Amino acid sequence: MALAKNKIVLILVGATATGKTAVAIELAKLLRTEIISADSRQCFKELNIGVARPSEDELKIVKHHFIASHSIHDTINAGTFENFALHKVAELFQQHDAVIMAGGTGLYIKAFADGMDQIPKVPDEIRQQIISSYEKQGLLWLQSEVEQKDPAYFKVADTQNPQRLMRALEVSEATGKSILNFQKGKKEERNFKIVKIGLELAKEELHKRIGSRVDKMIESGLVEEVKELLPFRNWNALQTVGYSEIFEYLDAKISLEEAIELIKKNTRQYAKRQLTWFKKDKEIKWFVPSDLEEIKNYLQSVVV
Repeated sequence: MALAKNKIVLILVGATATGKTAVAIELAKLLRTEIISADSRQCFKELNIGVARPSEDELKIVKHHFIASHSIHDTINAGTFENFALHKVAELFQQHDAVIMAGGTGLYIKAFADGMDQIPKVPDEIRQQIISSYEKQGLLWLQSEVEQKDPAYFKVADTQNPQRLMRALEVSEATGKSILNFQKGKKEERNFKIVKIGLELAKEELHKRIGSRVDKMIESGLVEEVKELLPFRNWNALQTVGYSEIFEYLDAKISLEEAIELIKKNTRQYAKRQLTWFKKDKEIKWFVPSDLEEIKNYLQSVVV
């Protein structure tokens, strides 16, 4: 592909609840462009409150893509996102010199920026054995297996996502190596410039924001949202923080108060894993979300 001169994708990353949406909107207004979400859950139209989807008012300010664009019945993965985002960027470059990508799903962002990992084929019998064991013994068993057999991946994994855990486990069983070993040694060359900005808060402030966000989710009707999704509870899209805990409450296994505290705890752990992932990327320039002018100044210095 020919180089798209002066075309830039600004990728805005950070842990959940760091304020990526608000900053992305301000930067999109500055650049007079649109936003592609890099969130593996906000793309599902059936999920709203529990995934902290941008509000209707926010979506009206700047056009967003990959928000409520798919159904929980669709198979969505990093490859799906890479394909979607590359096509959308090419489309937006017809009218804009820059595009904003904002989100916290590290694997999706890596797929877009670097290309997909080449992972060896796993024998069907290994895959089926792991699926059968998971169905019989549950998520705790699966987490324990991955922690023992692929500890490097477990440190950065979304440990509430059984599909990704099973994928890591089957690769470990088939090859004897961590799934992380099969990441591309060479990045795909994109025909546009990529600039990465990270948003980071002090741990105490981040935990405070997470607690406040979860409380607002409950007030906004998270329990009612999850009730409507009960028929689909075993779908992969719903094996995630904010939904799994409320399912436990609806099963009368825990109280609502316990479910709320579990959501807060699991979200804090997820945020820690997100930061661990992003901190390994030395191309990211880090800022405090409130330093909007400093972020804008930096952006203008690289958008040339």
